[in-house]
Amino acid sequence: MAVLANVTQEILKTAEDEVSRLKADAKAEADKILADAESKIAELEEKEAKKRDEEVERLKRQEISSAELESKKIVLAKKKDILAKAFDETLSELENAPAEKKLEQYKAMVKKVKEVIPDPKAVMSVNDSFTAEQLGVSEVIKDPRVVSGLILQSQDGQVEVDMQYSTILQSIWNREIKTVSDILFG
Repeated sequence: MAVLANVTQEILKTAEDEVSRLKADAKAEADKILADAESKIAELEEKEAKKRDEEVERLKRQEISSAELESKKIVLAKKKDILAKAFDETLSELENAPAEKKLEQYKAMVKKVKEVIPDPKAVMSVNDSFTAEQLGVSEVIKDPRVVSGLILQSQDGQVEVDMQYSTILQSIWNREIKTVSDILFG
């Protein structure tokens, strides 16, 4: 019986060793699976954090870009207001000039146009009271559509030169707006 007890003891010890080994293998396998899972989770979290950071940066850039665009729109609108005010003030100054100054300017207009139209007639504002003799033209026609300046026409009406202050100023304005803007606003 002692042999049987020793064999039983030996079988139990082998079984316990096998159980311990299986438990150790299982624990090692579980630890490996857990480590792999944690590594994959960390990798996924890192990817998600990177995506989130990129999205946050993209949104920041977009917000900054939108703010800059809005700021530029506001500045541009203010510049446009300033330029429009300058245009209006200049036109008003020309339109409200004293009669002597207007007459001098009108004579210069007529002189220049005579290079194209030898004997022009002048169409002018009903508020101006210059005569054909004063201007050096064949005749003066009053027209309520003309605010200030002159429209000079050939005798047959085929050739017309618009020398109204608003037309001249608008022409200069259109040609020189960029230069004016650069001077005023850098």
